[in-house]
Amino acid sequence: MRKLILLTLSLAVATPAHAWGPIGHRITGAIADENLSGLARANVRMLLGTEDLAEAATWPDDMKSNPDTFWQKQASPWHYVTVKGDEYKASDAPAEGDAMTALARFTATLRDPRAPLEDKRLALRFIVHIIGDLHQPLHDGAGNDRGGNAVSVTWFGKPTNLHSVWDSGLIEQRSLSYSEYTAWLSRSIKPEDVIAWNERDPAVWIRESIALRKTIYPTDPALSWDYAYQHRAEVDERLKRGGVRIAAYLNWVFEAAQPATSAAKR
Repeated sequence: MRKLILLTLSLAVATPAHAWGPIGHRITGAIADENLSGLARANVRMLLGTEDLAEAATWPDDMKSNPDTFWQKQASPWHYVTVKGDEYKASDAPAEGDAMTALARFTATLRDPRAPLEDKRLALRFIVHIIGDLHQPLHDGAGNDRGGNAVSVTWFGKPTNLHSVWDSGLIEQRSLSYSEYTAWLSRSIKPEDVIAWNERDPAVWIRESIALRKTIYPTDPALSWDYAYQHRAEVDERLKRGGVRIAAYLNWVFEAAQPATSAAKR
C-alpha cells in the first residue's frame, strides 16, 4: 500500500500543467462570449463558425495528446510564465518562449490581414486559452516548484498536487457543470465590474496572479473543506476576470484588425 501511495504521488507531481481544467477554461470562454462586442463576435463567428469560445478555450489542451512535434515540444511552454520577481520582464521568457511571447505572436497573427485562415483560427483559440491560463495563479510561477506541481498534497484524502487542486479540484468540488457554474458567476458580474476589469495589459493579469499565488500555499498538506472555503471566492473571481478580459482583449484586437474574411479568400 505504501508503494502504491508513493507511486500515485509521483505521478501526480509529474502531471504537466494545464491551467484550469476543462470546466474552468469553458467558464472563462463562456463569460467572454457574453461580453464580446458586435464586431468581435462577427469576426469570431467568421473564424470558428458554430464553435463558441467555451469550446475553443479547451482546444490547446485537447491537442496536447497530438504526437506532432509542434504540440509535443514547440507549443508546450505557451501555457505559463515563470516570473523571478514580482513583475514579469521580457528577460524572464526562456528561449523556447512562454505564454507572454505566444500571446504577442498570436495577436499579431490575428491582426494580420495576410495571415491564412487556419493560422488565424489557431491564434484565436490560443489567445482565449492563454488569457485563461494567466489568471490561474500557479501558471505564473516563481520557478521553484513547477507551478505547484511539485507540491504534494491530499485533496479530500486523495494524493495529488497543489497545481491540480487549483486547475480542477476547487472547481469540480462545486459539482456544477460549466454552464451552471457560468450562469452563477455571470449573474454576479456587475456592470461596474466589467468596467473595472476591462484591462488588456497581460502584465496586470500576471501581477494579480502572483499576489494571489503567494497566499495559497498551505501549511497543512491535507486539504479539504477548510481550504475550499478559504479560496472559493478567489477562484470565482479569477474565472470572472479571465472571462471578461478575454472579451476585452478580443474586442481590442478586432477593432483595428482586418475582417477575417480577408484571410478566408486566400
